[in-house]
Amino acid sequence: MIQEYITAALSKAHYEIIDDEKPYYGEVPELKGVWATGKTLEECRLKLAEVIEGWIIIRLKEDLPLPAIGRCRIKSPQKMVVASE
Repeated sequence: MIQEYITAALSKAHYEIIDDEKPYYGEVPELKGVWATGKTLEECRLKLAEVIEGWIIIRLKEDLPLPAIGRCRIKSPQKMVVASE
């Protein structure tokens, strides 16, 4: 499920060349704050996948919604409540 979401997000990524020592810049507009750079396009893409994965983990941990990417979505699990006797 997470890998499918990452793949869907990467299919929406936009890349550009910037004036930097790591000239390849990539971002996923649907995922606010998700971006990465790299010395090559492939390095940028791999780093972007790592950033997306970390972003998903943080959003789930904080019980924040994740936007659908096309038909791909991840729903936040219900918080577990432990009843005491």
